[in-house]
Amino acid sequence: MKFGHWLGLLAISTSLLLLWSLRDVLILAMAAIVLAMALCTLVGSVRSRIGCSRPLALLISLVCSALVLGIGLTVLVPPFAEQFSQLLVKLPDAGRLLTQMLHQALDRLSAMVYGRADPGLSLSQQDWGQALSGRSDAILSNLGSGATRLLNLAGSLGTAMVQLLFVFAVALMISAQPQAYRGVAILLVPSFYRRRGLQVLELCGEALSSWMVGVLISSCCVGVLAAIGLSLLGVKLVAANALLAALLNIIPNIGPTLSTVFPMAVALLDSPWKALAVLVLYVAIQLLESYVITPSVMHAQLALLPGLTLLAQLVFTLLFGPLGLLIALPLTVCLQVIVREVLIRDILDVWPSGLSRR
Repeated sequence: MKFGHWLGLLAISTSLLLLWSLRDVLILAMAAIVLAMALCTLVGSVRSRIGCSRPLALLISLVCSALVLGIGLTVLVPPFAEQFSQLLVKLPDAGRLLTQMLHQALDRLSAMVYGRADPGLSLSQQDWGQALSGRSDAILSNLGSGATRLLNLAGSLGTAMVQLLFVFAVALMISAQPQAYRGVAILLVPSFYRRRGLQVLELCGEALSSWMVGVLISSCCVGVLAAIGLSLLGVKLVAANALLAALLNIIPNIGPTLSTVFPMAVALLDSPWKALAVLVLYVAIQLLESYVITPSVMHAQLALLPGLTLLAQLVFTLLFGPLGLLIALPLTVCLQVIVREVLIRDILDVWPSGLSRR
């Protein structure tokens, strides 16, 4: 290669290293763009209904969002916090009960195999109680040390607040003048592709807006179904578990699994069959959400393969941490549009046929 080629390669390598060193800032910028798209969607809806200017629509959107958030915090947070604290208290008891049930099942299995409960293979009821007591003390001790570490991590709350303010400020600036920022982004594209790049960028925005609306509707439906099902089963702490199911539904694959643990732990304290019924309920809700609700509210082009979704969550979590997990899906939606429009339609579909015969 010539000197110019080596210089270009060095410049590209340096740019990649610089971007990697700034990955924490980049993920915050991506989160700001996702939030800005949500604001732009809301502003567009307000303008289409009222017909006002963009600054006024943005102000109305922010005031309405603040009112809804304030009312939601006032109405939902106090009972949720109370029920969630009770939920955390009940988890160790549910763990002890589950351990005791497993030990009893092992005793029965030993009796079935050996014809009796072999003292060498099975402990007496008193020994089980002592073992469970020691294990419970160890669990409580670990919980105490974990709580201490969580309290120590509270010192980083200031940094998290600064990052949150940064994301909100950048999102507000982008949503106030989206055309200007879109023009800056288009200037980074080669001149011959700028018109097509603008179309792809608009398609990404439409796909992202549709995905956000679909996720909001899907999460609300999951929360309502969970509340109705848990109420019918007589499970306690319905509000906390239903709200957790709605919030964690935003994170596919991982979120619904985590949301099942808490109601099952509460139901296990009442009876084992109720915990099994809760598991069946949540599986049914997720099947209904995956095959009925989501296909009804999402456009066909937004359909993401479960394997691709899980892979994207894993990659973004390893690269960017917990925040990467939260924005993995919106970024995957945009990447899907870019791959479909740029790689497939603009490159692979128009690939010269003569090259394939050489």
